[in-house]
Amino acid sequence: MERDTKGSAAPLLESSPSGTASRLQTLGNIIVSIVGTGWVYWDCLCFRIAGWLAGSLGVAIVGMTTYYCMLLLVSFVQREKLAADGSSLEANTYGDLGYKSFGTFGRYLSEFLILVAQSGGSVAYLVFIGQNFQSIFQTHSLAFTSYIFLLVPVEIGLSWIGSLSALAPFSIFADICNVLAMGIVVKNDIQQAIRGEFSFEQRTAITSNLGGLPFAGGMAVFCFEGFGMTLALENSMQDRAKFPRLLAQTFGGITLAYILFGFFGYMAYGDETRDIVTLNLPRNWSSLAVQVGLCLGLVFTFPIMLHPINEIVEGRLKRIKWFYRPFHGDNNDSTTRLGKVGIYVSRAVVVVVLAIFASCVPAFGVFASFVGSTVCALISFVLPATFHLKLFGSSLHLWQKALDSIVMFCGLFFAVYGTYNTIVGV
Repeated sequence: MERDTKGSAAPLLESSPSGTASRLQTLGNIIVSIVGTGWVYWDCLCFRIAGWLAGSLGVAIVGMTTYYCMLLLVSFVQREKLAADGSSLEANTYGDLGYKSFGTFGRYLSEFLILVAQSGGSVAYLVFIGQNFQSIFQTHSLAFTSYIFLLVPVEIGLSWIGSLSALAPFSIFADICNVLAMGIVVKNDIQQAIRGEFSFEQRTAITSNLGGLPFAGGMAVFCFEGFGMTLALENSMQDRAKFPRLLAQTFGGITLAYILFGFFGYMAYGDETRDIVTLNLPRNWSSLAVQVGLCLGLVFTFPIMLHPINEIVEGRLKRIKWFYRPFHGDNNDSTTRLGKVGIYVSRAVVVVVLAIFASCVPAFGVFASFVGSTVCALISFVLPATFHLKLFGSSLHLWQKALDSIVMFCGLFFAVYGTYNTIVGV
């Protein structure tokens, strides 16, 4: 890992210096980075709270805004690498962007928010998998926490895979599981809607409870998780010039899938739509197939969620003298055996800590709501727009400044509302 006088760190992916992931591999990694537990927990509930029209528009707006902010991060990287100001720091990570914008405080704030967001998403994965395994294997007397800790060895082994291109086969498998599960859910929704003989008049287009719209918006933000993976995904791609176009195509497809999924779910069950969409399904082979498929998909997606956490943790460890010297030895371009052991141990510790947290965190729904509405809004909207205005404000057109300002203030609104909602809810 390279170091400079400003304390910057290059990405920890093996593929960072020269991306090796193909277009298909990057596509798989983008999908599993964005599509996680959000659509299972919040998508249909968002439509129930906001109404089918407001929900559709809200998901579309959040999707386009998230894509715009992801594009800002990629443009930061491209412009920094082309800069001729003699700076030795390239904006390869979210923390680098924070440092370039606001110094050490910006780096610490960015990395702290990434840690909280990715840890929250990882905990959500473990909780969902544990709950569903407990539901599937009801005849066994294993507790919910037992299923979580049974996953620990598997997730530790997957976390030791060092590059996104190597994780791509697992990502593609997870994508297939998610698509099949979503297809089965939509099929059941359509059948339920046909049997129920619903009409659009029986479903709310726009809720009369305007206070619920910000909460629904926060749910939609949580559905587009994985923002912290943007730079790692761009760095891992072999042909980085094609990344923005691929990201646009992928985001368009995911946003459309979210809208259709939430629409059909709400049309099928109306006000009876449950918080977790699988709870609305009948107890038969198809619902079990959905649960198994989703659990398998999340098992193989989990190491993708861990990557930003490992990147930050290992970056901090390698700045400590006692860790840095054994890791690099006398040759800064090679990794010693002791250094590799240190990385393996740190990644194993991260998995164990998250498993412990997932098994004992109280009021998980409140915790997930806080992470989605508050931290995700800051990472996805506030920081990218703020960095853009800070670094390139003097060269931006008026409409660009206005757009960044709108995104920033809307993100702040969601963050403040999410914090307020969490405090009041508790």
